[in-house]
Amino acid sequence: MTSIHDPDGTRLPIKLDATSNGEFEPVPLDRAGELANRLAQDAATENARRTGKSRRDFLVSACGAASTLLAFNSANAAAERVGGLFALSEDAAVDPEAAAAVLSGDEFILDVQGHFVNPTGAWLDRLPDEARPLSGFENAGCVRAVADEPRGYLQCFGPDAFVKDVFMDSDTDVMVLSFVPSTREGEPLTIEEAAAARDIVASLRGTHRLLLHGRVNPNQDGDVEDMERLRDDFGIQAWKTYTQWGPDRQGFAMTDEATGIRFMEEARRLDVPVIAIHKGLPFGQQSYEHSLCTDVGPAAGLYPDLSFLIYHSGFVAGQAEGPYDPERNEGIDSLVKTVVDNELGHGSNVYAELGSTWRFLMRDPDSAAHTLGKLLKYLGEDNILWGTDSIWYGSPQDQIQAFRAFQISEELQEKYGYPALTARIKRKILGLNALKPYRLEADVLRHHLSDDDVQTARAGYREIADPHYRTFGPRTRREFFNLMRWTGGERA
Repeated sequence: MTSIHDPDGTRLPIKLDATSNGEFEPVPLDRAGELANRLAQDAATENARRTGKSRRDFLVSACGAASTLLAFNSANAAAERVGGLFALSEDAAVDPEAAAAVLSGDEFILDVQGHFVNPTGAWLDRLPDEARPLSGFENAGCVRAVADEPRGYLQCFGPDAFVKDVFMDSDTDVMVLSFVPSTREGEPLTIEEAAAARDIVASLRGTHRLLLHGRVNPNQDGDVEDMERLRDDFGIQAWKTYTQWGPDRQGFAMTDEATGIRFMEEARRLDVPVIAIHKGLPFGQQSYEHSLCTDVGPAAGLYPDLSFLIYHSGFVAGQAEGPYDPERNEGIDSLVKTVVDNELGHGSNVYAELGSTWRFLMRDPDSAAHTLGKLLKYLGEDNILWGTDSIWYGSPQDQIQAFRAFQISEELQEKYGYPALTARIKRKILGLNALKPYRLEADVLRHHLSDDDVQTARAGYREIADPHYRTFGPRTRREFFNLMRWTGGERA
């Protein structure tokens, strides 16, 4: 089949680039990342020839993904980054069975952090007619762009693109649709529009495949008062908040009486006991202290009946992760420290979420190994949640495949007491762990998902799959600040 997205096979199936989720300034690839992409492109040409396929046909196969990850291993070894690796045999580059043994799977995958932009939403009304938001982003050239509509290209970021990328081009079973920091007037996705997206999925009898967050910034007038409406009218299943964000550029702590405590009391009263908190990926220096996890442990101790999902796990893009340092209190160590200091430990009500964190760590296996190792050692294998921040990064399938293949080196396991990333642990992280805080029953989900129309459509699509391998989010400083301006967000 001829691809309409990338007929010449120029794009790699596993994406390493500077793309951001719009919450942090893009960080360019270092030399090892650039070498990884070059080696992967060279390997694709050679291995396509060896298997008698075109480059595009090769790259959309399991061997294409395996070949790419093996090239990344070579680049990382050259940079002496050997704390982790993508554990594939060299044969996997040309042997479909060897590639599929590692990169294919039947895990239940619940992605607790997804996004899309409403292409016709009210957020556009505040922009001048000549404004072309997101037009510079790579995916603005997708084939769904409408030539005779000035902003038709925004369809490339909308709900139809979301459904294809998440449910057709990836193995994701259930996605939680979340929100970005913004003023109410500038929201690129409102709760009403998110519910409409859920209806699109439900129309495919995929009723249980899309869950909704309700965005709450308790330091913004009216948000706490609106929580009951969000629960009653939209059936939201968790709350999403940004402690570093505020309409006056001042954040808040979860332990502040007027904001965090009031918010948690209302979550308890409404019996929606799940709070997803953006921590790490700081917006800047102003109110930086609110991007740290210092308040998480005390809040979790005060409210043991609530679940706290720490989005991004406190990770800071551009900061390398090493073994746990209790004096650091930044990055992943900030989350570990608050858990250790408050004696929460394994099986607590604090969960580490991997959205954007894992995607960024795919470029640095040393930091990836320390991050996963620390979270497993100090929070436990039941308290790590899968999230991808897609569709800012395009389809999440490359993140899933890279995670399936990743292993912490035996040297780091022995030196720091990290557990091995077994298939059982990976299954928990990819989906099973999220069932508890979201109060979902695995058997019920399995019954609803096994033969719904989404599953049927996916099976048919896989026979003619045509993934685009694009990313959606900003890649440059200019694109990042444009996105902040367009959505009404503020750079702290």
